[in-house]
Amino acid sequence: MTNLKVYQYSKCGTCRKAVKWLEAKGHELELIPIFDTPPTQDELTKLIQQSGLEVKKFFNTSGEVYKEQQLKDKLPGMSKEEQIGLLASNGRLIKRPIVTDGERVTVGFKEETFEQEWNNA
Repeated sequence: MTNLKVYQYSKCGTCRKAVKWLEAKGHELELIPIFDTPPTQDELTKLIQQSGLEVKKFFNTSGEVYKEQQLKDKLPGMSKEEQIGLLASNGRLIKRPIVTDGERVTVGFKEETFEQEWNNA
């Protein structure tokens, strides 16, 4: 099985489910605490490109910081670079977990998506 980098928060139920699922499939995991060590702007840019997702999919839209900063209204007026800079500045803004093998990336935990991406990795 492959080595996967998992940006996660250990107290997050979704993250715990994702880690448990990946471990059950035999993956070696490098767990990175997303609040203490959020991905840098360069790392995020690469993760976003590899995921094929829009930048807004990387935002934790249900999080307190997102709501406090009223980002729902502010993001549409920001450039992609500004959005990525904002994500890199605060791990609490990032949807979790982010899982990558260096080529493929998933954001959040949906079992169907994990089956497709990480079942035979």
